[in-house]
Amino acid sequence: MADLRAGQLLVATPVLLDPNFAETVVLLLDADENGALGVVLNRPSTVPVAEVLEAWADVVAEPEVLFEGGPVSTEGALAVGRLRSVDDAPVGFREVADDLGVIDLDTPVELVDGSLEGLRIYAGYAGWGSGQLESEVEEGSWYVVPSIPPDCFRGDTDGLWRDVLRRQPGELAWHSTRPVDPDLN
Repeated sequence: MADLRAGQLLVATPVLLDPNFAETVVLLLDADENGALGVVLNRPSTVPVAEVLEAWADVVAEPEVLFEGGPVSTEGALAVGRLRSVDDAPVGFREVADDLGVIDLDTPVELVDGSLEGLRIYAGYAGWGSGQLESEVEEGSWYVVPSIPPDCFRGDTDGLWRDVLRRQPGELAWHSTRPVDPDLN
């Protein structure tokens, strides 16, 4: 059983067919006895940040669009940022792991601008109740793996699922080339 904690990645296994999560990579932002919360890193939308949160348009990493963070509270927005220096955390920054954290979007942009190496805004999030995510991991729906800094802010997210699996040790890396239906191989 995996020890779930903030900052880790959940990589959807091929058996996870829920269209909300098929071939997704989820960054865990919170995980404790009450449940877990994360955002899908590889589902950019076509909606420019400038159309929805104009003040943040010049601060977000490319592509400068909202990302579909998950099926929960899709009308709301959540921002994830990486600090340039852990000694320079701005007002409104809540640490998730090391230099990665959640940014309060009610914070004036000028207090945050310049202190971040990257910022991405998500519409909605993925959420699990107490014990739910642990059960999904145990049944084989998710691989739990460590994250690396480039995962959260890469410009082209199309290959993120395969790239995260490919860098894992042992047989887990083999799953990066697995067809959807192994019987057709």
